[in-house]
Amino acid sequence: MLEKTELDRINELAKFKKERGLTEEESAEQAQLRQKYLEDFRCRFRQQLEKIELVDPEDPRLRHEKNC
Repeated sequence: MLEKTELDRINELAKFKKERGLTEEESAEQAQLRQKYLEDFRCRFRQQLEKIELVDPEDPRLRHEKNC
């Protein structure tokens, strides 16, 4: 998981980019941090998807009566 300091640095670099532009070193750092962020996001998202339990829509316990 990304540390708070890394997230803060991502935001700081984004702010610098808007205000004054980034040096080559800062651009490389930003790309590296973004890649790490995306890998972490995908991993956590995948874990959430794997926890989803599929249910049978024909199961009578899950049917809801419609009032309309």
